[in-house]
Amino acid sequence: MEMDFTRPEYYRNREDSWISFNERVLEEARDKNTPLFERLKFLSITSSNFDEFFMIRVASLKDMVHVGYTKKDIAGLTAQEQIAQILKRVQEVVSLQYSTYNRSILPALKQQGLEVVTRHEDLTEEQAVYADRYFEENVYPVLTPMAMDSSRPFPLIRNKTLNIGALIQKKGEGKKETTEFATVQVPSVLPRIIELPCGEGRAVILLEEIIERNIGKLFLNYKVACAHPYRIMRNADLTIDEDEAADLLKEIQKQLKKRQWGEVIRLEVEEGMDKQLLKILKKEFNIRGDDIFHINGPLDLTFLMKMYGMDGFDKLKIKPYTPQPVPALMEREDIFEAIREHDILLHHPYMTFDPVVNFVKQAAKDPEVLAIKQTLYRVSGNSPIIAALAQAAENGKQVSVLVELKARFDEENNIVWAKMLEKAGCHVIYGLVGLKTHSKITLVVRKEEDGIRRYVHLGTGNYNDSTAKLYTDCGLLTCAESIGEDATAVFNMLSGYSEPKHWNKLALAPIWLRDRFYELIERETQHALSGEPAHIIAKMNSLCDKEIIAKLYEASAAGVQIDLIIRGICCLKTGIPGVSEHITVRSIVGNFLEHARIFYFHNNGQPEVYMGSADWMPRNLDKRVEILFPLENDRIKEEACHILQIQMEDNVKARILQPDGSYEKIDKRGKVLVCAQDYFCKEAMERVKKPKDPVRDRVFVPAEPASEE
Repeated sequence: MEMDFTRPEYYRNREDSWISFNERVLEEARDKNTPLFERLKFLSITSSNFDEFFMIRVASLKDMVHVGYTKKDIAGLTAQEQIAQILKRVQEVVSLQYSTYNRSILPALKQQGLEVVTRHEDLTEEQAVYADRYFEENVYPVLTPMAMDSSRPFPLIRNKTLNIGALIQKKGEGKKETTEFATVQVPSVLPRIIELPCGEGRAVILLEEIIERNIGKLFLNYKVACAHPYRIMRNADLTIDEDEAADLLKEIQKQLKKRQWGEVIRLEVEEGMDKQLLKILKKEFNIRGDDIFHINGPLDLTFLMKMYGMDGFDKLKIKPYTPQPVPALMEREDIFEAIREHDILLHHPYMTFDPVVNFVKQAAKDPEVLAIKQTLYRVSGNSPIIAALAQAAENGKQVSVLVELKARFDEENNIVWAKMLEKAGCHVIYGLVGLKTHSKITLVVRKEEDGIRRYVHLGTGNYNDSTAKLYTDCGLLTCAESIGEDATAVFNMLSGYSEPKHWNKLALAPIWLRDRFYELIERETQHALSGEPAHIIAKMNSLCDKEIIAKLYEASAAGVQIDLIIRGICCLKTGIPGVSEHITVRSIVGNFLEHARIFYFHNNGQPEVYMGSADWMPRNLDKRVEILFPLENDRIKEEACHILQIQMEDNVKARILQPDGSYEKIDKRGKVLVCAQDYFCKEAMERVKKPKDPVRDRVFVPAEPASEE
């Protein structure tokens, strides 16, 4: 019987799945086995994640409602239904977030000798004197109180800023006092965490508490009836008509300014805020009650990341890991010579990102290098790669750089880099109309004795030396002729819209990457139908493409074993009889952010392994320039399979997706504990000790997954 694998009940709403991911991040903050200061970090990340979620995803849904868009998502929900579901779920998670902060984190910090004074009324006499003096000397000169009356309209409140709203009354006006609204922004140029004098241990207070304590000094002729902090989130989803934009760079610069006065999507207020004050905010921001979050604690917990950075608490943190040298490049001065010997697989942050930086640096200085071409999506604030590209251009080399101006929240940063590179003499491309260039590729063209040779770096993550210490990613250094030819074709396509007649090894989106994945999945399906072993393992950040999920359901129904390692969004459901009984989904949330994309296809005993920049999402497959590249060297293919194997064995940080949509940790009783991230850290250190010897003797046969027993 022909089955319909596209039925809405077979799919989970994307936003609901993302909220579940943020719940898993929150679980790390709630886990008492996690070092205390690491728990602060995870609580901060949860808050930061929700900020972006509202500014982009919820804002986008609200835009759909405003224009009357009624098309349903893959789970059969309209935009209005999704918003209602989101707000209910997020309110629950935020409540749990602050319960964790108030009932678990604060007492634990106090026990470790760090008291967070949550109310300025609780300051000791000595601390109160210190706080008032700090206000007079450091805070008062920076503040700009703004009142609202008949001559002064409601002020512009900037996106994501922390503010204190107050109701003030003119002194000496007799019985009938007129109440007016006033507000002051908590200045982000000052530290939010202020250390206080303390007899034993250490004590801190938040800046807004000091301002609230002294707010009367800002309105000397008024009586302050009440004062409460509040914070807004605005629509930050840029709308750019690229076809009409004569200059994309100028158009994006113009749109960036609009982020500060877009529609208010969310209002956070202190729990117990005065009703009259709340009514004014609600009216001025034109916001519904459902979009207001009453917070039992300090607004914007991202300050906890600053607290994480406080000195003197190293014993409450995970010992920092130092990325290890790449064995194949140890004691090698010439990176091109090493690549000529064999392809090199990089696994960050377990292996250092330095070889990628050095690849560009050495190319910039090498007199035999003729050209460097690179795509840049997100780079660090003081990027050594940018500096090397600029130096290469100054050295007379042909340097072409695609700087993606539409990389969300990195637009301003990328505009600065683009202008700097142009000034240095690089040929800068600002991306393609209608597409984001998300692929990670560098091409170095070098003149050698036997002719021109092309060296290529392909990666799963950004050319960002800072995040490369925090994100798990993979990269390949190769001078294979077929990949070099494809790399040249990629850049010709990006710079001149010239699509080659054929490709050797690379698969590109949006041209035919989707079809390539279809072929690979369908081939496993055919093997299963023929009674052959069939197995797919896919590691990525997100899975929400309906057509890909339908293909996976079809493969599962045919008997293909499918193991998915998906950190974030997963719209696929497991355990549906006759549909997804052979599919497992695990999510690993740990000290590093899982970011690599690796795809394994058993291929009837002739395994094929791929890496790339794309998740299985419509935007990656249809609206971005992405690259999928094969691993053809047996040793490197084995290394990639090893990465997948260890992640499949993780029983410490992995959570398994259940048929009801929840994620559960693995029962570890009686089992050897395997934390994949810790394993790879130790393994990288062992390899440096014995770079010439095989580190392990293993045979990986993923076509026959281990029993659950």
